[in-house]
Amino acid sequence: MIKKKLAIVGIVGVPANYGGFETLVEYLLDILPKYYDITIYCQSQSYPEKLDSYKGAKLEYLNLKANGVQSVIYDSVSLWKSVSGFDYILILGVSGAITIPFIKPFTSAKVITHIDGLEWKRDKWGSFAKRFLKFSEALAVKFSDAIISDNKHIYDYVQEEYGKESHLIAYGANHATSVDPNLYEKKYAFIHKPYIFTVCRIEPENNIEMQLKVFSENNLEIPYVIVGNWNSSDYGMRLYEQYSTKKNVILYNPIYATEELNVLRSNCHYYLHGHSAGGTNPSLVEAMYLGLPIIAFGVNYNRETTFNQAVYFNDSDELLQQLLRLKEFDREAISKDMYKLARKNYSWKAINKRYVKMLKSI
Repeated sequence: MIKKKLAIVGIVGVPANYGGFETLVEYLLDILPKYYDITIYCQSQSYPEKLDSYKGAKLEYLNLKANGVQSVIYDSVSLWKSVSGFDYILILGVSGAITIPFIKPFTSAKVITHIDGLEWKRDKWGSFAKRFLKFSEALAVKFSDAIISDNKHIYDYVQEEYGKESHLIAYGANHATSVDPNLYEKKYAFIHKPYIFTVCRIEPENNIEMQLKVFSENNLEIPYVIVGNWNSSDYGMRLYEQYSTKKNVILYNPIYATEELNVLRSNCHYYLHGHSAGGTNPSLVEAMYLGLPIIAFGVNYNRETTFNQAVYFNDSDELLQQLLRLKEFDREAISKDMYKLARKNYSWKAINKRYVKMLKSI
């Protein structure tokens, strides 16, 4: 059987070591190459050792940055390279969507755009960038042959805003595994005691500053541990300098060793998820699959992902009140609910099947 050809555009690359879309592609490659001949466009500078292929997918490298302002150019160049020789082009994010109407007359490939989590709403962008991203989103929805929404709230938004049906496909999480704390007790002295944990990008819309203030300005008995990219922005460096010396706050730079990250996640007392923008966030579904009791910022995205079964807060006062009430919650019941929901809704095998079904339908 001759496989149809699929180009994947819009990520830093694989093997995954950056974010949600990279993790998505990492696990799509466990099954999709059985059905499709895949090419992935990667950021050259992130991969000193340039593999020709990975998990059955061909890798192409671009000497451009995949994130920030240059992501528009990075995605656009990747799209033009995908114009001929492919049956499908999967675009992850809307940064380069401004190019879609220009390539459509020159390609027979079906274009599928995963619009991510309403990127234009993120606090990190200025007013011009927000307008540009909203415009890009509109172009993506209008000119793509199919749209992917990773969250019911995003699905409803696309339908209401643009009158268009999208494919609702979330992320998988069953790659996250629990790790015996005894293996790391020398490195992490707190590992056997209750602590609150977060892993995320250090960006304003993730409410890191609010959460740090709550822990540092109140006499809470339980420490707060955060893993994040503190050195990637002035915002992150300012927060690190301000809070790294606080008594009950423990800050770590990114941990890319999966087992080491999972030992911190899987043994926390509660997982604190402050994301206020986006769709189905990978770190949240991973926490669910680990059976962690979750305290989440109460936006629709997070409520949809956790099926309204977690603990929620909407501001610093509510977060403080929830933290003071931890002993009142049925932690074991929340934990079991999160795990059951994740097993049912966020397995990579099921996610892969939905992608294959979606591609065959267009």
